[in-house]
Amino acid sequence: MPDHFALSLSYLTSLAVGLLIGLERERHREAKAGVRTFALIALLGTLCAMLGEKTGSPWLLVAGLLASTYGVLAAYQAAPTATPDQGTTTVIAATLTYGLGAAVWHGYSGLVIAVAIVVTTLLHYKSELESFSVKLTQTDMASLLQFAVLSLVILPVVPNQGFGPYGALNPYHLWMMVVLISAVSLAGYIAWRLLGGKGPVLLLGALGGLVSSTATTLVYSRGARGKPKLEGTAATVILLANLVVLLRLSVLAVAVMPSILPTMIPVMVAGLAATLPVAWMTWRKHAGGEALENPELTNPTDLPVALGFGVAYAVVLMAAAWLNDLAGVAGVYAVAVVSGLTDVDAISLSSFRLFGDGSVTAQGAVMAIVVALCSNAVVKASIVFVVGGKSLGMRCITGFGAMVVALVLVAALMPA
Repeated sequence: MPDHFALSLSYLTSLAVGLLIGLERERHREAKAGVRTFALIALLGTLCAMLGEKTGSPWLLVAGLLASTYGVLAAYQAAPTATPDQGTTTVIAATLTYGLGAAVWHGYSGLVIAVAIVVTTLLHYKSELESFSVKLTQTDMASLLQFAVLSLVILPVVPNQGFGPYGALNPYHLWMMVVLISAVSLAGYIAWRLLGGKGPVLLLGALGGLVSSTATTLVYSRGARGKPKLEGTAATVILLANLVVLLRLSVLAVAVMPSILPTMIPVMVAGLAATLPVAWMTWRKHAGGEALENPELTNPTDLPVALGFGVAYAVVLMAAAWLNDLAGVAGVYAVAVVSGLTDVDAISLSSFRLFGDGSVTAQGAVMAIVVALCSNAVVKASIVFVVGGKSLGMRCITGFGAMVVALVLVAALMPA
């Protein structure tokens, strides 16, 4: 009875996958294969996989693949479509559906369902994906290709072994963090580029903060200097760009050290909750002001940029490990103060690593991140005063102050 149930479940899963993909193809009149055909192809894949296993003949599986693919091809050859699409997508989808049906029989039902959903999504959003590709410039493609080099070419060949004092320098781990930071930055960069540098100033400022909060702070400070009508908008964007850093660090925590989230999330939420009202009130007072120049962002996946972050991360990691051994968590705080002057990603990732190794508590790791954020906030406020002038600086200082106070208070109150 259990065998019969498993057998029935395999065919039902295959049928569901075929129906899902087939329903999407049925919506397109030019497609020569629809819901019934795709359901049958998926079932054929499962049947051929079963018979091939039972008889010990893999050729049955190959024969089924050829028959299902040729059947769809023959339909297009007998009655070519008048549209530019000559059926390539439908033929490939049919071939893939057959493979998914075969994979169900071999026990990969969970993976098959996930792949079927992704395939259906890709088929459904054809026009949106085409529009996306048209908007990509040569610079954007270079960014994507460089990220592919960072993640798919360099990462697999980097040795996965600890070197140096405390075994802290693991090249694979270091480069994995470079890839992670590049991925987060690239997401914001591509979104900004797709908007063409034009759009709601707050959205563009937030995306700029996702890539580089320092660059965004600098550009908007410079753009509003000596222009009182622009100061309200500039102050709002600068605060939002720096609040995005809190979200960015939370995303990194999810990817690198999820176990720290119960301690870290309340602190990040407190920083957001304290600063957002200040940014909102500033925006409401000056929403009708003049337009500001949007930041011109640089490619965050450039190899020199990636190497620079990798070196900085390695230095911070070594310094944090050494000073933690020498002076305990106070040593990590000292590194956080210095590191936060330029960047908070490196010390944050180092703190995650120290927490994962058991060298510091969750509260100690989060406090180190808070110290770096406070140090970084001082630098950003100084940039605003120096580049944007005293008037703009006074508009921003309340928001930076609220964020710093909230972060420190909540982090200090967290249990050790």
